[in-house]
Amino acid sequence: MWTEKNNQLHRQFIFKNFSEAFAFMTRVALEAEKMDHHPLWTNVWNKVDIWLNTHDAGDVVTEKDRVLAEKIDALV
Repeated sequence: MWTEKNNQLHRQFIFKNFSEAFAFMTRVALEAEKMDHHPLWTNVWNKVDIWLNTHDAGDVVTEKDRVLAEKIDALV
């Protein structure tokens, strides 16, 4: 579940292993590139944390972030 805090949407995803986490990140990267909207994210072994906000709107959460979050959720 995405949470909104400090002008960011955040969600942590946990996978079986690093390979699954990395494959997920690759799928997210393709969607983000299509939207020209790139997340801040980290990956440690099987965990991927993603933070979304819109830089050109003043680093706040916008509809663009919500749309990308929905697309990301569909990739799990």
